[in-house]
Amino acid sequence: MFGIARLQALHAVATHRTVGKAAASLHLTPSAVSQQLASLEREAGAALTEPAGRGIRLTPAGIVLAEHATAVLDRLATARRDLDRLDDDVVGPVRIGAIPTTVHALAPAALARLRQAHPDLVVLLDDGEAEETLPALVAGDLELAVVENWEGLPAPAPARTSRTQLCEDVLDLALPREHPLAASGTVALADLADADLTWVADTRSTRAHDWLIDRLRREGVEPRVTCRVCGFAIHLELVGGAGLAAMVPRLARPAIPHGVRMVETTPVLSRTVDAVWRSDRETPAVRAAVRAFRATADARNPPRNPSMSGWAPAS
Repeated sequence: MFGIARLQALHAVATHRTVGKAAASLHLTPSAVSQQLASLEREAGAALTEPAGRGIRLTPAGIVLAEHATAVLDRLATARRDLDRLDDDVVGPVRIGAIPTTVHALAPAALARLRQAHPDLVVLLDDGEAEETLPALVAGDLELAVVENWEGLPAPAPARTSRTQLCEDVLDLALPREHPLAASGTVALADLADADLTWVADTRSTRAHDWLIDRLRREGVEPRVTCRVCGFAIHLELVGGAGLAAMVPRLARPAIPHGVRMVETTPVLSRTVDAVWRSDRETPAVRAAVRAFRATADARNPPRNPSMSGWAPAS
């Protein structure tokens, strides 16, 4: 492997044609440049220079290696400039892990905003629950995580991370259209105890599942969960097709099947959606991504607290 300092010495000699001028351009002594060239010749296994009057010139092997040295040094200079831009410009990549709800409801418009405002930013997006994305964030595999907080079951808060709330999201009760409770616009959660309902919930490994079971039990309802599947769209299909009940966030709500009626609840149930990032990696790209998700969330559902819309990450 050719050392960078030795390639720099060869490049300087190819440019200036004398060891003395090459040394001056590198702020080295002529002896140091000669030593670098000698080491490079041993690595290359060929003579790279030969005398030419008072100076030196490159041998055919030296010309070939000098061309590669120029390309390598140019690429390294570009890398340095790109790294320096990370502190000042919105450039990528920025890696985002988000709950499926926001991937569906917020990511398309948020990424469109970023592409229009910052064409040099490359966004890499994966979906995942907080239990997956937050460890990846801490490990440095993600720059931003979008997570959900259920009442009494917030997303974990790793040390040395920062977060801001993107939006609040209300949940409604999905019932079969023919169910007696579906006729009213609002249902008290306590009334579900005598409603003879079976439920569809997320899989057991999710906080959404645990929240639903705990929240209904606090209202005196012991839910009979017969289906555990991820994805609120399939929840609604099961409500309409199999006569089940479900709690569905408005942010995640797809088209309502014909056999389903959405009903508000008392008390109102809600969750919040947060953006989380490492405090030591709050780059311009991260701040831009958070602003894009916030603007998209506000456009879909203006926040209940007007002061939320004025937030921006620290600059």
